[in-house]
Amino acid sequence: MSFKIQKKDKYSLVTPQTDKLDGTLAPGLKSEFVMVNAEGFRNIILDLSNTRYCDSSGLSAILVANRLCKNAGGTLVMCCLQETVMKLVSISQLDSILNITPTLDEAVDLLFMEEIERGTNNEDK
Repeated sequence: MSFKIQKKDKYSLVTPQTDKLDGTLAPGLKSEFVMVNAEGFRNIILDLSNTRYCDSSGLSAILVANRLCKNAGGTLVMCCLQETVMKLVSISQLDSILNITPTLDEAVDLLFMEEIERGTNNEDK
């Protein structure tokens, strides 16, 4: 398996176990995102600490995850992006759309803050 999936209480942590997120791995990653979402996880953290290269297929898989999370009322957070991957995300102007944090701890904190905010907004209605 090219991906490590850890299911936590409020989110699922997906960590590619390869240095390339390209056309060979992207379809499998999309499938993992769909399965995790179908299991009821609306929040996903994508830890890219092992990934040194990403192409348009990889970005497409990430956008699928972002859409799945948003449609479920959740959040996708990417963390630990290496410089080359961050450059691609920036060039693609996806850094304005995606939630990106430098560390896994910050990604978890962001998700919990989003959950609290969603809970507060639901109480206001």
